[in-house]
Amino acid sequence: MDQRRRLSGHTRLAVVIGDPVRHSLSPAIHNAGFAALGMDWAFLACEVPEGRVPEALAGAVALGVEGLSVTMPHKAAAAAAVDELSATARLLGAVNCVSRRGDRLVGHSTDGGGFTDALADEAGWVPAGARCAVLGAGGAARAVTLALSEAGAAEVAVVNRTQGNAEAAAALARDRGRVAQPAEVGGFDLIVNATPLGMSGHSGAPMPLDPDLLRPDQLLVDLIYEPAETALLAAARRRGLRAFNGVRMLVHQAARAFGLWTGAEAPVDAMVAATEQALAQR
Repeated sequence: MDQRRRLSGHTRLAVVIGDPVRHSLSPAIHNAGFAALGMDWAFLACEVPEGRVPEALAGAVALGVEGLSVTMPHKAAAAAAVDELSATARLLGAVNCVSRRGDRLVGHSTDGGGFTDALADEAGWVPAGARCAVLGAGGAARAVTLALSEAGAAEVAVVNRTQGNAEAAAALARDRGRVAQPAEVGGFDLIVNATPLGMSGHSGAPMPLDPDLLRPDQLLVDLIYEPAETALLAAARRRGLRAFNGVRMLVHQAARAFGLWTGAEAPVDAMVAATEQALAQR
C-alpha cells in the first residue's frame, strides 16, 4: 500500500537530520520497514543547518517525534545535545541515532553494531579470534574498530595516512588495537575500507590499498555502497576474495535504530530491497 495513503492523525513520526540530507536513503529504508510490518509510522528527511542541532532536538521533543537518525555533520553535536548517551556513543563521542523517552533524548551509535550484524548476515562471519585491518580513521572507521574489538577480534589494526588519527582510532580497541602500515594488509583475516576512496564523486582517486597484497582466503568489506562495485571490490574479487559493499551495514545500522524506536524487529530483507531499488533509480 502506498505509504502516503496510510498517514493518519495517529501516525508516529521519525526523521533524519543532516546538512545536506535530501540524498539520504534513510526514508526509503525506514518507510519500507514500516510498510512491511503494517505500522502507522512515517519517516522524513529534515535539513538542519550546522549549529542548530540543539534547536532541532528540542523541537523533536516538543512535536513528539519518536526517533531521529543523525548524519553528517551533526553526529558530534547531537552527542553533546542529548540528555543521555549509550556506552558506545560516549566512547565514540558521536551519535547517529536518537530515541525519545518522554521528554528525555538518548543518543546511540548503531554503526559498529550494524557492521558486525552485516558481517554475520551477508558473509556468515564473526570477528571472534580474527585479525582485522581497518583502512581510515574517521567516524565509520572508529565505530568499526570499536565494534570489532568488542566482538572479540584478536587484533584490530588501523591503517591511515595521519599517524595521530590512526593512534586515536586504534586506542578504541585498547590492548587489541595498533597502527599498521599499508604493506601489512596481506596478514589479516578481514580488511575493511572505511575511507571515501572509490566513492561516487571520487573517480580517478587511487585505491586505498594495493590489491596485489591481497590473498584469496581473506574477507574484504568496502563500506562504500555507491557505486555498488568499487574498483577495490572488483580487484578483490578477481583475486578470489569474498568481498562485500556497504549496503548491508547501512541497512543493519538502520535496523538497530528501527528496533530502538519501535520495539519491533526490523524487516531487514524488505529494507535491503528498498535500498537497492533506491540506489538503482539514482
